[in-house]
Amino acid sequence: MHAHAPTSLHAARRVRELSGLGDGEPIDVLVVGGGITGVGAALDAASRGLRTVLVERHDLAFGTSRWSSKLAHGGLRYLASGNVGIARESAVERGILMTRTAPHLVRALPQLVPLLPSVGRVEKALVRTGFLAGDVLRATARTSTSVLPRSRRIGAAEVVDLAPAVRRDGLRGGLLAFDGQLIDDARLVVALARTAAGHGARILTRVGAYDVTGDSARLRDELTGEEMTVRAGAVVNASGVWAGQVDPSITLKPSRGTHLVLDAERLGNPRAALTVPIPGETNRFVFALPAQLGRVYLGLTDEAAPGEIPDVPVATEAEIDFLLTTVNTALGAELTRADVLATYAGLRPLLDTGDGDTADLSRNHAVLTSDTGVISVVGGKLTTYRKMAQDAVDTAVRAGRLAAGPCVTTNLPLVGTGFGVGTARLPESLRARYGAESATVAAAGELTPVADGIDVTRAELAFAVSHEGALDVGDLLDRRTRIGLVAEDRERALAAAQEALA
Repeated sequence: MHAHAPTSLHAARRVRELSGLGDGEPIDVLVVGGGITGVGAALDAASRGLRTVLVERHDLAFGTSRWSSKLAHGGLRYLASGNVGIARESAVERGILMTRTAPHLVRALPQLVPLLPSVGRVEKALVRTGFLAGDVLRATARTSTSVLPRSRRIGAAEVVDLAPAVRRDGLRGGLLAFDGQLIDDARLVVALARTAAGHGARILTRVGAYDVTGDSARLRDELTGEEMTVRAGAVVNASGVWAGQVDPSITLKPSRGTHLVLDAERLGNPRAALTVPIPGETNRFVFALPAQLGRVYLGLTDEAAPGEIPDVPVATEAEIDFLLTTVNTALGAELTRADVLATYAGLRPLLDTGDGDTADLSRNHAVLTSDTGVISVVGGKLTTYRKMAQDAVDTAVRAGRLAAGPCVTTNLPLVGTGFGVGTARLPESLRARYGAESATVAAAGELTPVADGIDVTRAELAFAVSHEGALDVGDLLDRRTRIGLVAEDRERALAAAQEALA
């Protein structure tokens, strides 16, 4: 129905589509929240032929969706804890991302457990068993070994080649498995939003939703203060850790996951995720994940985060110490606080099911309908966003008695998927972030770096303004790119960002 609508998001389109809503254009599905689940729901609804509007009070991927480990995770940890259902669902959804919907944004990531003296026979057997179970999950999900190779044992020399900073004393090889890694979580959110826009969805950032019911909401343009009340066939609350602010009947128990940002050179520019067992835990690890912009992300914690929900969560001193102490058990030269370039933390929107540590709470998602008719989707994982969105829209179609086609998102490629013409000579970093759209991005501006030593080009900032809905400096440096993770880099790129907006 809307398959040929343009995918470009920009300030003029936002103004035009907000004006149309003010004139009373009909809405089948109103989605509240512009994170991974919200944009996934908008794409699912729009691609079924439903008149869809998404509103987000801040920016796309403003909340938890930009603070993840950037993994399309196959669910191995859930298998270890006995949750076969979510483990298999994660593996299936990972396969869909890697082979059909976003293969340009996800690659196979080697995960390496070095066999050091601290890893005894029992621990080694547990890890090997887990990796073999992961192979079974991959095969069950019908993901080819050409996409995700089988796990295997490797020798000490290959361990050092993949992770040069590893401790050499007593190293007796390693265990290697593969998972999916996103070039960036916020890039996936933007690609979903633009694909939804291409199917006719109205994607409106800086628009808050208030007094939300099952068929209406008061919308406020956060840039101008103008308000309007809209009606919809169904309303989907996909606002993550803020879900309780939209629907007060929902009680969440957020948990904080913290990462440290390190210079990849400090760890010898690793090509695998160094995977370090947490002492005293049977199925939890700390990961040193190679990332774009010459960084390594070291994570992950799982700490209860009660109280008011902050816009930007902050790592605690104890979490920083825990991550450094754990990874240092596997390194030849210890990392110190001086090696930490930055930190970031995100809040998981876990459903409160009673007592128990947040690490033990289910990662299953739930679709809940309140007494007012608001449909809320909570819990879940970034990897399973598509299934969460499908379940939420299925519920909306039933509740609103909407005339809709079947879900088609298992085979719906996102913008950038495929082979772009004229991309071979472009920077590898640009091709990794934009796929088949790389040549279009390159045509948007100069291919000069925004600052020395940062492999983001001025063309990427220009494209973010003209095609990706970036409205201010924070959108450009903190979400469309990840320059802003390191304060010094952000300062050096500020002038280029201001220039792109001008």
